[in-house]
Order: sequence, then C-alpha cells, then structure tokens
Amino acid sequence: MMRTGFGYDVHRLVEGRKLILGGVEVPFEKGLLGHSDADVLLHAVIDALIGAAGLGDIGKHFPPTDNAFKDISSIALLERTRSLIEEKGFEVGNIDSTIVCQSPKLLGYIPGMVANIEKALGCGVGRVNVKAKTEEGLGFTGTSEGIKAYAVALIVEKNK
Repeated sequence: MMRTGFGYDVHRLVEGRKLILGGVEVPFEKGLLGHSDADVLLHAVIDALIGAAGLGDIGKHFPPTDNAFKDISSIALLERTRSLIEEKGFEVGNIDSTIVCQSPKLLGYIPGMVANIEKALGCGVGRVNVKAKTEEGLGFTGTSEGIKAYAVALIVEKNK
C-alpha cells in the first residue's frame, strides 16, 4: 500500500533569531519566529508525513503550547515523526518539497538540507528533493516578511 500526504508551513522573519532551514543554519540577518526552531521546511515535511499516515497534523503531535518543544530542533521532531510512521507500518518512499522566499538565496544550502532529511528519516540517498523559489517580489514572502514551504510525501508499507 502507498499513501501520500501534503504539508505546508509558514513563519514570520524576525530579528534576533537564527535562520534554520532543513536543519541547516543559513547566514541571514533574520530568523523565523516560532515555538521550536521554526524550521518551516521540516515542519512542512513533518505535516506531509503525518498526513500520509493519517495521524492528524504537526500540532497534534508537537503542540506549540507544550514547553517540551520550546526551541527544540525540528530535526528531532522529524526523527520522532519517522517513529510515528514506522509504528503504523510505513516507511518513506520519497519527499518533494519547495521553500518559498525572496532572500536569502538558498541554492548552496540545499545539499545539506537534503542530507539532513535523508539521515533523520533513514530513507537513503535520492528519496528527498528540496527546491527553492522566489515570488518575484510579490506577497509576504516576496517582501521578505516571512518564508513558507510546501512538501509532498509518499509513504509505503514496510516489507514484513
């Protein structure tokens, strides 16, 4: 059996925070505001995986009201998500994701993001894709007020 899930997340850019995307610290004058490290890419991936497994959404499993998740690395949340889908008898087939921001430019950081996601999910090389797009100056991402991300995940039944 195969199942798909779709994830989306958005966070506001603010001063005084590190910018973490895909578990990579990206040098920039602003970072993303959130309860955890606010890694918008990993949050979209987590939501896609949780959705594919029929387990609700990221807020159900990692609520922003729970201090256990305050400033936590989203890589740790992704590792916990792996356990959740494995408990349901699934493993990652593949993930395709897109980060949307006007700046900073992300091309040089994408290989590290992909490697971090592959490692956290234990899915092997070639199953994770990350793209970066701008919005040509339009909307809140185009004016660098925030960053958003989309992800689609395919999970497959583990061989028994």
